[in-house]
This record gives sequence, C-alpha cells and structure tokens, in this order.
Amino acid sequence: MLKSILWAAFFAISAALCVPLALAAPSETESPRFAPAPVDPDYAAGKQALEAKDWKAAVAAFGKAVEKEPGNANAQNFLAYSYRKSGNLELAFKHYNEALRLEPKHRGAHEYIGEAYLMAGNLAKAEEHLGVLDRLCTFGCEEYTDLKKAVAEFKQKSGAK
Repeated sequence: MLKSILWAAFFAISAALCVPLALAAPSETESPRFAPAPVDPDYAAGKQALEAKDWKAAVAAFGKAVEKEPGNANAQNFLAYSYRKSGNLELAFKHYNEALRLEPKHRGAHEYIGEAYLMAGNLAKAEEHLGVLDRLCTFGCEEYTDLKKAVAEFKQKSGAK
C-alpha cells in the first residue's frame, strides 16, 4: 500500500514538473533546441563520391572537410576509407589511426582499419580490431559481422589459422 502511494506521488510530481517544459515552446526567432547541425558541403560531397565509388573525388572532398575540422572522427574515417579504396594504405592507416585517437570506440574505423590490415597481410592486427569490436558490440553489430567475415575469407584464401 505504501509502495503504491509512493509511486503515485512520484508520477504526480514528475507530471507536474514536465508540464511547464511542454508549454515553453520556442519563439519564432529561436532555433529549435535539437536542430541538426549544418552539414559541411565538402563532407556531403565526399559522401556522394563514396556512393559513386569515385575515390579520387572522395579523397579530395574529405581532405577539405578534415582540413576545416581535423577533430571530426567520421571525416577522418571516411578519408581513410577513400585512401584505402584508392590503394594508398599508408595514408589510410594514418587517418584511421587519427579517427581512433579522436574516438577510440569508433566502430566503423575499427572495422575498416581491420580490413586495411588484411589488405596489408597483417592478420594479427586485423584480429586485434575484431577483438575490440567484439567488446564494443555487446549484442553484435554490423561492423563486427563484416570484419569477422573478411577475416574468415582472408584465412581461407591464405591458409592461415
């Protein structure tokens, strides 16, 4: 009984506190509280180039985006991906490592750097990033599944265990 009364009081107080927030709508001159950040045009051009598999254009666009915002882990990751797809593993590793320095739990960067290590023939480093993804993806995730598949295919082709 006491528990029911306490829960009822809790809900009544919670509702009373939320009503003023719901009534406080922004004025027409205010921007919405959770408005999406404007997308950098170079970042957007890079994404379009990725979709078109135009690696040269993607490198150029994401390179500009990274120049403007070097702390953007996603831009670093996509620049690295573009370099990897264009065959420049040295610059790919540089930018994947920067993305991971900025955001150590960046699942996409872990997947893609693992794939880059497979391209370089370094199974141990790829498996290291697979292990990180295994810890990050408690209930599994696409990045873990994709890298696990790539590692298995690499092992099958190379005869590695």
